[in-house]
Amino acid sequence: MKSKTFAIVPAYNEEKHINKIVKEIRKYVDEVVVVDDGSNDRTKEIAEKSKAVVLKHIINLGKGATLKTGCDYAVKNNAKVMIAIDADAQHDTKEIPKFLESIKSSDIVLGYRKPSKHMPLILKLGNGFINKTIKFLYGVSIRDSQCGYRAFTAKAYRKLRWKASDYSMESEMIAKIGRHKLKYKEIPIETIYSDKYKGTTILDGFKIVFNLLFWKLNKN
Repeated sequence: MKSKTFAIVPAYNEEKHINKIVKEIRKYVDEVVVVDDGSNDRTKEIAEKSKAVVLKHIINLGKGATLKTGCDYAVKNNAKVMIAIDADAQHDTKEIPKFLESIKSSDIVLGYRKPSKHMPLILKLGNGFINKTIKFLYGVSIRDSQCGYRAFTAKAYRKLRWKASDYSMESEMIAKIGRHKLKYKEIPIETIYSDKYKGTTILDGFKIVFNLLFWKLNKN
């Protein structure tokens, strides 16, 4: 069976964007897997009509658990490369080819958001602090540790596979880059802040820093 490129799209109440996102992603990859994280709208129905593979969580489990569900499915179905991309239209699908080209010489490719006046201040400050914490604890220098636009090989995923069910998973992945000495590359991406910011909160930031310390001490 031929190995494939999969896009994994965690989604929660994204009926507004999911049709367009899936159709655009399908231009660049072999399979699109939408993981509906307990949505109470028409996300699942619309994604299926858009010809995505749709996996459904009965209840909301969090981004980390949702992305892991999709990646596990992809690995079982002969994935060679997986691309993680958000369902809320903040990631430009036209940049997928850049990830696919860069992953040819890397284990994981991390997108980093270009500086923008539209980026929420809390994100700028919190992200900067988390980046410095990761550098200090794990020796991995990252411009944007919380950006979810990423590509990684199926082989690397076996080492990157995270335990966190929430937004901490993005930092846990980077911690494992450092722990397993994986080859990584960063590429700049555009980010469109189309909706009210709904990503990492101040509380999430504290949890991420705590987890980074916990993983270091416990050799995660």
